[in-house]
Amino acid sequence: MLRLSKKADYGLMAMKHLAEHADGGACSAKDVADSYRIPQELLAKVLQRLVKAGLLHSQHGTNGGYTLARDAKKISAFEVIRAIDGPLFITSCVTVRGDCDQSDLCTIREPLRKVNQGIEEVLRSISIAAMREEPHVHGEAKKLAELVTLA
Repeated sequence: MLRLSKKADYGLMAMKHLAEHADGGACSAKDVADSYRIPQELLAKVLQRLVKAGLLHSQHGTNGGYTLARDAKKISAFEVIRAIDGPLFITSCVTVRGDCDQSDLCTIREPLRKVNQGIEEVLRSISIAAMREEPHVHGEAKKLAELVTLA
């Protein structure tokens, strides 16, 4: 089963929260952490990774906090997951250097590569805005929702 890390879950939750509160200005890590009962220190690290990846802006000062770097419709779930967890592979043989002891005899490398590519395409098709609009999830995003639960 494909499982996202807790950090990736928290990142997606934070991005969705920031998209929902975009009109209210920046949100602090504490506000987001308190809203979802997430450890604040862990969330702060996740948010910093998202800033480093260019998905969030960080503002210091009294009205400081975090805001989305782009429109929520233009940020994909895949970008968030990759920024936090790195490349997404369901098995090590799908990587560029993915040779193993069974490489010469393996009959599933190509099918697994296709599965990995399909998962990536679905995650790329789900925007943070679409996560906000959960009742209106269509097409590929709906298929993913049947396969993967993000919470």
